[in-house]
Amino acid sequence: MVYYGLHFSKDIFWEGVCFVNWLPLSYLLGPLLYYYVKTTLADNNKLKKWDWLHLIPAVFIIINCLPFTTLPFDQKAKIAHEIVNITENYKLNFYFVSFEFILFSRSIHLLIYAIFSIGYFYNNGRITLKIFNKLPSNHSIIKRWIYLLCSIQIVIAINSIGHMTTIYGIHFSIFNIPSTKLFSEKYYFDICGGGFFLQNIFLFLFPKILYGNVSYTNDKQSDNIITALKSSLPKKVKTAVVIQDFEKTLNDYLVKTPFIQKEFSLSQMSFDLKIPERFLSNYFNNDLNITFSEWRKNLRIDYVCHLIEQDETKNLTIEAISSNAGFASRSKFIDAFKERKGVTPSAFIKSISI
Repeated sequence: MVYYGLHFSKDIFWEGVCFVNWLPLSYLLGPLLYYYVKTTLADNNKLKKWDWLHLIPAVFIIINCLPFTTLPFDQKAKIAHEIVNITENYKLNFYFVSFEFILFSRSIHLLIYAIFSIGYFYNNGRITLKIFNKLPSNHSIIKRWIYLLCSIQIVIAINSIGHMTTIYGIHFSIFNIPSTKLFSEKYYFDICGGGFFLQNIFLFLFPKILYGNVSYTNDKQSDNIITALKSSLPKKVKTAVVIQDFEKTLNDYLVKTPFIQKEFSLSQMSFDLKIPERFLSNYFNNDLNITFSEWRKNLRIDYVCHLIEQDETKNLTIEAISSNAGFASRSKFIDAFKERKGVTPSAFIKSISI
């Protein structure tokens, strides 16, 4: 929309709307790509506090551009028209960094995040393999989609960086092809526009990603891409798997207290029970009206209460109790316990001892 408004609409109104105002969104592409990859791999789609730090560059650009964005609209539209259609001299008064810096750094910013997201996915696969000695049955199809998505962003970012160098008079050659020709305006718009369009088309080749049908069931090796695509299609859970049967299976499973392991997750549970994650997720969200994380936390608190009532924790510190129940830290255990029971673990132990 921005490219169309600036370079193809030939309308001073749309030039004023699209010029500079949307620059901060460029600095959201990288973080949103990372968030997408991270939440695709995680049990819990909630972002952690430090994940919001990735949005700092976008906030910085919003503040940096205020001298221009706060101008009267007519004045902004006039400046935009003159720069885009007449002078092509992209120089404006900003607070901290120049317009040229923003145009270059936004593509470098996206390039770094795209490469980082590929590395994050690769490292997550190694960790999963180390913990479970096996990858999810749809790991290969997820891998193809993530790598394809990130590769498209890398191509777009490199193309944008190359185009910016030609605008600012930095000329070079690649395989004897001048940069002015390789990164011309025509190729720039074709590649960027085509890249963003194709990533949405390619998404339909990965229905497991599109529909969120994640499963740890065993996967047979595919002979070709057609077989792989067919195997990735979401499959309905058989009607024979009724809730009553599932709950019996679940109760038998919980007797072994797998939830006290720190790495216990929806993926691990799916792997152990040989039941698709999607079925489990629907069971918690729709039938129990609770998230998996809350369900797991409640099980751990009930487990601790049982140990306290059986006087099996008298020689243990609060930190040891929290660790034995699978909590990541003492503080998280205390907060979860107080939220569920209304008192701290220490107060609960005293009340039992009286």
